[in-house]
Amino acid sequence: MFTRSIPLLAVLLLACSGTASSTLDTASGGGTGSPSAGAGGQSTFDGSSTSDGPAVGVTTATSSSSGSGGMSTQLGCFDEPPADAPPLSALVDATGCPDVKAGANTVDNRTFLLAVPSDLQPDEKLPVVFLWHWLGGSGQGFLNKAEVQTAVDHYRFIGVAMEAKGDLPFKWPFLSASTPVVGNSEKRVQEDLSFFDRTLACVNHSFNINRQCISSVGVSAGALFTQVLAGKRSEVLSSFESLSGGEGDPVRSWNEGPRALPAMVLWGGPTDSCAGIFSFDQLSKSLANKLAKNEHFLLECIHNCGHSVPPFEPLPSSPTTFGVMWEFVLDHPRWLKAGDSPWLKKGFPEGFPSWCSMGVGKATPRVGACKEKSSC
Repeated sequence: MFTRSIPLLAVLLLACSGTASSTLDTASGGGTGSPSAGAGGQSTFDGSSTSDGPAVGVTTATSSSSGSGGMSTQLGCFDEPPADAPPLSALVDATGCPDVKAGANTVDNRTFLLAVPSDLQPDEKLPVVFLWHWLGGSGQGFLNKAEVQTAVDHYRFIGVAMEAKGDLPFKWPFLSASTPVVGNSEKRVQEDLSFFDRTLACVNHSFNINRQCISSVGVSAGALFTQVLAGKRSEVLSSFESLSGGEGDPVRSWNEGPRALPAMVLWGGPTDSCAGIFSFDQLSKSLANKLAKNEHFLLECIHNCGHSVPPFEPLPSSPTTFGVMWEFVLDHPRWLKAGDSPWLKKGFPEGFPSWCSMGVGKATPRVGACKEKSSC
């Protein structure tokens, strides 16, 4: 996995911290093991493309619905918890929390951005999805590119885009402690875990949230930290998604927590790598194998477009390109038992990608040309 010597991490920093496109930042439409560039141009995942539209987080959309958002499919997070649902874990103290609102918020000198339904109803109890951005990205870029405002209006959840502190070369503290790069200490990991804890407590303080459905979605660098978070906070989370992430040297190893979480592990096939140092193909396979061995329900997806935006197509049930992401986390509430999923009985939602499959090693990699070349 760690295919070059440690000193080359410095080369990666120079390559990825400048103006070059970074993690999952090209719009893709297909995939083979050798992605080819198309004629559509390159759009960055950090929101710099003019096609990304207005900033998301401050609610600007309007809706004629009354809290329904137009969602036609009943997802598990909106069911009543069963009588035998496990008790909720206590949240940290909310003392000192701001009055959290849509847009940018600050807690303990850290920033997070909130996207809430534009027609939020007083009696709504909403799931929460934490979003961790990629190298070279931002919380606002994640909100823009993933069409989060459209998603929260339709599916009825709160999106929380976390902003990196800015002190680490790889944005989030996911490198193994033995890797000689600044910010790998356990203390620094605990700092971002506390950022998650306090943000959740503050959101809970200001909104009526569904604590049976708190999930985490990370992209590339954000995905590498999401697997750290998922292991450390399995008693709080209901599910997680690793999009071009993984575990294993030089990344921190998966740390199995008290609860097995439903997980989506997605990557771009053999060419999904960064500067020859991070092989997301190997890292993702390693994570998928460990999750399967520990009885996590696993959705494995291989789009074969390298390190680029997953080539999702809109589901019939979704107004956004990324309905696959949202429907996974919103259909897997916290009360599911280890290894269980409603999809084991009812199958995938209509229009689900053929390159995704339940279980480790069962996904059939996507075949076809990619519209955009892979980039790091």
